[in-house]
Amino acid sequence: MTKPTTEQSTIVKCPTCQSAVVWNAESPFRPFCSKKCQMIDFGEWADEEKSIPGAPDMSDSDGWSEDQY
Repeated sequence: MTKPTTEQSTIVKCPTCQSAVVWNAESPFRPFCSKKCQMIDFGEWADEEKSIPGAPDMSDSDGWSEDQY
C-alpha cells in the first residue's frame, strides 16, 4: 500500500531558458529543463562567460619566489 503524499513539489526556473522545472529525482537535468539547456550553461562556463568572483591571484605580485637568492 502506498502512502499518499501531501508534500508539494518544488518548482524552480531553468537557469538557461527560465521555464518551470520540477525539482525531484525524476528530473535528471535539474535545475535545467533539458540536456540542451544544461550544455548551453556548461559552454558559457567553459568559454569563461560566467565566473565566480574571488580574491585576485596574488602569486605573481606578492613577492614570493621559489628561486634561491
